[in-house]
Amino acid sequence: MSESKESPATPESVETDKGLSRRTFIKGAVAAAGIAGFPYVHAQEKIVLRYLGTAVNQSADIAKKFKEDTGIEIQYIPVTTDDVAKRIITQPNSFDIVDTEYFSLKKLIPSGTLAGMDVKKIKLADKITPVLTKGEINGKKIGDQGTAPKKVMFLKGARSTEFSSTPTEWMTLIPTTYNADTLGIRPDLIKRPVTTWADLLNPQFKGKAALLNIPAIGIMDSAMAIEAMGQVKYGDKGNMTKAEIDQTIKILIEAKRAGQFRAFWKDFNESVNLMASGEVVIQSMWSPAVTKVRTMGVACTFQPLKEGYRSWASGFGFPRSLQGKKLDAAYEFVNWFQDGWAGAYLMRQGYYSGVLDTAKTHMQPYEWDYWIEGKPAAQDIKAPDGQLLEKAGTVRDGGSYTQRMGAIACWNAVMDENIYMVQKWNEFIAA
Repeated sequence: MSESKESPATPESVETDKGLSRRTFIKGAVAAAGIAGFPYVHAQEKIVLRYLGTAVNQSADIAKKFKEDTGIEIQYIPVTTDDVAKRIITQPNSFDIVDTEYFSLKKLIPSGTLAGMDVKKIKLADKITPVLTKGEINGKKIGDQGTAPKKVMFLKGARSTEFSSTPTEWMTLIPTTYNADTLGIRPDLIKRPVTTWADLLNPQFKGKAALLNIPAIGIMDSAMAIEAMGQVKYGDKGNMTKAEIDQTIKILIEAKRAGQFRAFWKDFNESVNLMASGEVVIQSMWSPAVTKVRTMGVACTFQPLKEGYRSWASGFGFPRSLQGKKLDAAYEFVNWFQDGWAGAYLMRQGYYSGVLDTAKTHMQPYEWDYWIEGKPAAQDIKAPDGQLLEKAGTVRDGGSYTQRMGAIACWNAVMDENIYMVQKWNEFIAA
C-alpha cells in the first residue's frame, strides 16, 4: 500500500482496554434500538460479510471482536493490491466490502461498480482526519503530488463516476489506515547517517539496495531518489510526463546494470527477509516490515529523510449491488471500525487510524504518547499479539504524527500515462 502490503494477519491479540467505550455511539440507530453498544439484531440471521482486500487490515482478531459485538461474521478474501482492483472492476458481485487504496480510485470509479458512501450513515464522518479530507494538518497544507486522498475523496452524486473537488454527501471510501512511508535501513551495517532519498542510488550501497516492484510505487520511490540527486526536477512525481518517465527509467537501468540492486520485491515477507539477513542495507520498506525485523532482534530503522515521505491511504467501499440487510450490516461494520477498537489495534502496528479520537480511548496513555505524540516510551511498547516492539525509552522513527504527516512530499498515484509507465518499468526490471 503502498503498503500494498501483503503482510500476514496478526494472530491472537492482547486486550489493553477493559470493555468498550461507546460514548460517541449512543445516538442514531443504536440509541433508537435502546441499547448502548452494538445490538445483536443480526445474530439470528447469520449475516456474513465478504471482505475483499490485502491482508494488511484483515486481522482474525478484528473479525472476532466485531462478531462478539454485533453477531455479524466477516469472511476475508485476501488478494494482492492489483487483484483487489481487478475484482472490483470484473467481479463486483464477489464481495460485500472492499478495503482498497485511494490511489486506485482513478481506475476504479470510472468503471461504475462502486457505490458512493452515504456520509449521513457514517456516525463519525465529521471526525475523519483532515489530513485525508482536506490535505492539511493543524490548518497547514501538506504535500499533494500524486493522488492525494482529498482529490478523490468525494463523488458528485450517489452513483456518479466523477470526483467532486468540494465535499459532498457521497464519499468514495471511508478511511481505514494510512501512513507516511520512507526507506528502511540497517544502521548497524551502514554505520553513517542517512538523511536523503539519494542514498537509495548511492554506489556506496552497490548490490545492497532493493526496490519495491509494484510499478506505481517503485517508480515514485525512485523519483524521490533521482530528484534528491538533482538529476530530474519533476512537475508531479505522481503524474509524470512521458519524457520524465523515460529519464527516470534510463537512470534506473544504468544503476541496475552497474549492479546497484540486490532485489526487487513484491511481498512483505520478502522485504523482511532481505533486511534481516543483511543482504540488503537500504530499500523501499513498509512500517510494519521494519517493526517485524526489529522484533527479530535486528537493528532496522524506518529512516526520516529531508525530502519528506511518500504517503498512502486506504478505505472501505461498497459495490453498487449491495442492498437490504447486507448493506445495513456493511455500514454497521464501517461504523464499528471507526469507533476505536480496530483503530487502536492497527495503530499498535504502526499505521494511523482514520478517526484518531476514538482510537485514543482504546490505547493506554503511554501507547498514545509513543505512537502519536512522538514521546519516549514510558514503558515497553508491544504489538497487538503481545510481542515486544520497542523497549521503554525509545522514540518512534520520524517522531510525532504531526511531524511525520506534516512532512509528506507525495502520495501513491495512478498516472495519466500509467500504461506507458508500466511498460517502461517492465523494461527496467527485464534489463
